[in-house]
Amino acid sequence: MKLNHSQALFKWITLSILLTTFLGGCKAINQFLVKPMIKPTGDALTLLGEAHITPYLLTTDDLEAGCTGAEALGSMVMSIGRITEEPHELAVMLYLASGGCEEAKAFEQELAYLRYIRNQQPDMAQDALIAQKNHHVKAAKRYYKSWLELIAFNGGEEIGNGCPDLEQEFDQLVWLVGIVSGLQALNHDILSGVGTGVPKNIAAQAERAVGCLDNRKWFGVPLALKAAVWSLLPGALPEGENAWARLEQADIIGETANIRLAHVFHIISAYSKGDMERVRTVIKRHAEKIAESPANAQYKLLDVAATEAIQRVSDRMWTEAMGHRTPIGQLGTFWDENAADDIETVELDDLF
Repeated sequence: MKLNHSQALFKWITLSILLTTFLGGCKAINQFLVKPMIKPTGDALTLLGEAHITPYLLTTDDLEAGCTGAEALGSMVMSIGRITEEPHELAVMLYLASGGCEEAKAFEQELAYLRYIRNQQPDMAQDALIAQKNHHVKAAKRYYKSWLELIAFNGGEEIGNGCPDLEQEFDQLVWLVGIVSGLQALNHDILSGVGTGVPKNIAAQAERAVGCLDNRKWFGVPLALKAAVWSLLPGALPEGENAWARLEQADIIGETANIRLAHVFHIISAYSKGDMERVRTVIKRHAEKIAESPANAQYKLLDVAATEAIQRVSDRMWTEAMGHRTPIGQLGTFWDENAADDIETVELDDLF
């Protein structure tokens, strides 16, 4: 008797289950039957993430949505590696974004600590400091996972010893994001005060690795990152180089491209050196540039991230001096300058 298609398919599935059970039980069923059936789904999800979801998110201006999305979807995306190739490229992005969630929480606790110190509330200040360090620990771990995924993307080779194939623009973005994640991991490891196992040589590796990217194509960020490492790492400055001049050069490239991410590396370098006059100058310059020109639409989220980082430095300075963060719409102004005279004040009675 000739079997129809449905009967034949049923017999094939039944035979497959019997054979795989005989050959190794549930593990064999998963290996020989389930995985081949769902592998195309995993491949499709990876392709969707790389070709559409990530490019779309980069055009948005909602950092918080990107952060919470990475936290919510990270485990699901990483589970794809159980049925098909590990999605290392997406993992680099996801761990950077989820690390940003913990970084934001740490910053809020830092501001709370400054206010409690100002108000002479030592117990509350101590609690805020502990909470801040806990978030730094979590941020360091997430950023470091991004760095480890970059190593996997690099074929398991140490970062900074040569350049991988970066023909695709998405791969270049992954490379840049992973390098930034490595530096972030090191920074938060230091800020945690307890150590999370992040290698201290990441800064030197990142400085070498970023040379694989075209500086102008990526808004001056490679040069800015190099110069920041030169200014912060003892003995890193090459002979004949000037870190501050290079940071200025990177600023101009980023401003021309309307992605002002280079400003972040400039302000980090200046703040770490205690050069508060330069810090103020960079904040004012950033505020002026974002008011003059909208962000490059393709990479808008990167410009928004830069403004968020600059805003945090400003908020920290305002909180230390005045007990509150930068007034709304007043980025680039300071409490002790004439430009701050027009800042709207709030009467205490209005709060109740």
